[in-house]
Amino acid sequence: MIKRLATGLAVLWAAATASYIALLLAPGDTIDILIGDGADTPEIRAKIIAEWGLDRPEIVQYLSYLWRLLHGDLGRSYQLQRGVGEILTTQVGPTVQLTLAAAGAGVVLACVIAIVTAGRGRWLRGAASAAELVSVSVPPFLIGIVLLSVFSFTLGWFPVSGAQGPRSLVLPALALGLPVAGVLGQVLRGGLERALEQPFAVTARARGLTERALVARHALRHALIPAVTLAGWFTGTLLGGAVITEVLFGRPGLGQVAMQAVTGRDMPVVMAVVLLSAVAYVTISTLLDLAYRVIDPRIRADR
Repeated sequence: MIKRLATGLAVLWAAATASYIALLLAPGDTIDILIGDGADTPEIRAKIIAEWGLDRPEIVQYLSYLWRLLHGDLGRSYQLQRGVGEILTTQVGPTVQLTLAAAGAGVVLACVIAIVTAGRGRWLRGAASAAELVSVSVPPFLIGIVLLSVFSFTLGWFPVSGAQGPRSLVLPALALGLPVAGVLGQVLRGGLERALEQPFAVTARARGLTERALVARHALRHALIPAVTLAGWFTGTLLGGAVITEVLFGRPGLGQVAMQAVTGRDMPVVMAVVLLSAVAYVTISTLLDLAYRVIDPRIRADR
């Protein structure tokens, strides 16, 4: 765990450094870049120089930037005239809600499809594989457009945009979660089929255990190891897809903030979103390392 934590800290340092270097390499004066499309006055320029230490050597500026991050100071948006931390805090809730709902939908769909189709007839497995391939190949925004066309514009079952109530969360969560379900479903089905051929499965059948009980009690746990490995991948997929999904469905959240910051050249906000994404990725990766030990006790024994 010490090694895992050290690796996570190194990733966070790399993300913070990369965003800082991107600020320095951006064309134009650093003060102009930080102001972006906001008001430009001598007082604001003086505040920027004092906050970022632009009147000091570059190494001191960099170390001062890292020191502020360690103390939770993400800077200030000079376009919105608000602290970046305050901006992200007010918008992180809807994004967390969407990503959790999408992850839940993807995992549940993947488990159901894998359990129903594992070891079944060729036609059923072929149909499931085709559906999974389509869900993985089609970008989330196209899935979202199809879902909106059918279930909002045509049938009127769900609202077109906004974040008012659980019904407004269904279509965005499905648009974001279906690609995850496609990949996890393939991996889970393959893992289940391999597990059902292992000696412990033969022994369990000989003792009279039903096929459904064998899958639920034993085979599914063995199949979860490769699926959990992919959880780090779909964390990045969900974080990246949330930007487009929130814009498409008109939902508030970090996606809207990131899009507005990029189009408005609000670099402090862009840098903070990059760092926040890295924090989320490192945190989930660390939790996954703990999940390996819970799912497979052999990992604890080996280490």
